[in-house]
Amino acid sequence: MEEGTKTKKTIYIGGIGDEVDEALILETFSTFGDIIEVQIPPAPTNPSNPNDVKHRGFAFVTYSSSADAQDAIDNMDLNELNGRVLRVNLARPMKGPLQPQGNRAIWESEEWLQKYAKPLDQSGGAALRAKTRAGSGAPSDGGGTQEDEDGMEE
Repeated sequence: MEEGTKTKKTIYIGGIGDEVDEALILETFSTFGDIIEVQIPPAPTNPSNPNDVKHRGFAFVTYSSSADAQDAIDNMDLNELNGRVLRVNLARPMKGPLQPQGNRAIWESEEWLQKYAKPLDQSGGAALRAKTRAGSGAPSDGGGTQEDEDGMEE
């Protein structure tokens, strides 16, 4: 199945309560057509209480046809489920690439380092700064003094 076709058949259901599970979603939304899959993404678990599994407050339902998905959107958007107002629309692909490493600096990945990092002798850095101070290297920016260049040092 093509990715574009799958997204036209998958709907996003936002605003579901904590007590809602896949069975309730399946029961509620199966009236609009044949459901292929129901997904409720889990929330990150609390390390101090790993048995407390919650979801993130939204779900995805994939129908067998895009017409069934559109019927569900037309009939369930802004309706209530267990006292909560649902937002129902077509699911869209996630923006941006997934980063499996989580919250790590981009330069910690080997791919980034191989593409952008230079060997120390080519990178400039301390050697270039020493040449500039000695007057034998690249031109300086003009009237700066030693005190101006080392403004952060004490």
